[in-house]
Amino acid sequence: MSTETMPDPLEGVPLERLRQRTSLKWRAYPDDVLPLWVAEMDVDLAVPVVRAIRAAAESGDTGYPHGTRYAEAFAGFAARRWGWEQLPVERTALMPDVMLGVVEVLRLITGAGDTVIVSPPVYPPFYAFPHHAERQVAEAPLGAGGRLDFDVLEEAFLRARAGGRRAAYLLCNPHNPTGVVHTAAELLRLARLAEQHGVRVIADEIHAPLVLPGATFVPYLSVAGDTDAFALLSASKGWNLPGLKAAVLVAGADAAADLRRMPEVVSHGPSHVAALAHAAALTDGGDWLDALLAGLDRKRALLSELLGEHLPTVSWVRPEASYLAWLDCTRLEAGRIAADQGGTTEPGDVTTVVGATRFFLDRAKVALSAGEAFGAGGAGRVRLNYATSTRILTEAVQAMGAAERAAAASPVPPKAHRRD
Repeated sequence: MSTETMPDPLEGVPLERLRQRTSLKWRAYPDDVLPLWVAEMDVDLAVPVVRAIRAAAESGDTGYPHGTRYAEAFAGFAARRWGWEQLPVERTALMPDVMLGVVEVLRLITGAGDTVIVSPPVYPPFYAFPHHAERQVAEAPLGAGGRLDFDVLEEAFLRARAGGRRAAYLLCNPHNPTGVVHTAAELLRLARLAEQHGVRVIADEIHAPLVLPGATFVPYLSVAGDTDAFALLSASKGWNLPGLKAAVLVAGADAAADLRRMPEVVSHGPSHVAALAHAAALTDGGDWLDALLAGLDRKRALLSELLGEHLPTVSWVRPEASYLAWLDCTRLEAGRIAADQGGTTEPGDVTTVVGATRFFLDRAKVALSAGEAFGAGGAGRVRLNYATSTRILTEAVQAMGAAERAAAASPVPPKAHRRD
């Protein structure tokens, strides 16, 4: 089925039915709030995924995971979509999810107190998970246009390796929250720099299936050669399956020995049903994904129009991938008022609502992700999830614009709105 005949998955679920959902997105805030924050999409599942889950339930195939079916499905998808013909299934392992896979790799290649380098603004768990694993986190902020800054990276690599300590770099590819898709030239330069300084790269490529028209995804391991790096892939973002936990860890050729040291107990964490569902998405869910990508492209354009009409002082760079818009609110009257309201958060803490995020929650009843949680460069920014219907996205941005205009006319901060 082509995208011309398959309906847009983003337009298929009315708000009334979305509010019946019990996941984090729809239960963290009161019912009068429009949630455009956490990375869940407002879609029904692709039919092949539903069939796989139903078949597993009806046959009682709900035991422990086994084999490489998921990795094989990813290898086929990578060959078809990205031209990556060499995904090495023999050098893969099934993980509970991407971030738990990151932690398990960090335990293999670094020790307590070693440094993990990140490039903020970046996905908040890049701070929280290494800290929980007793690693230090060092920042090498992104440069102009949200691209990797290699001078800053090299300085961070040198500091992290001082005294012979081990170090790892967490690459977000495509980047969250900016939506930047790293080029082959950038990834190759990163690989050479990491090799030069003895820094191990772990690539989080969870948003790879969601690269939008106008950009091309390049898997890190496809250009890094016989490297000691790792990559983590999952169908969870592309097909809205975060509640079905599974991911594939892929080791570069020079990391194969490390992969063999992975404790057997780690394989107990993934869900067998999730692996079946993800494999079905990768194998048979291509038409659904194409319809979704076309819908996201339209929502990206719609968001640009809505911001221009209702929040013209908000600036942003159109994301090349995924459904997350990184909005600069520092010129808004709302930003000044929200700053007066106080509140702080540490990088990695996604539970605190501060700044412009707090303002839009209190005044517009729209929940966004606070930029401060994404580390350096996040202050005064918000992340907006536009993987929703035209109705919801329009109502949300209209409400945000109305709140901004009202604040400019009568800048008296209300009592803070608390999450459930």
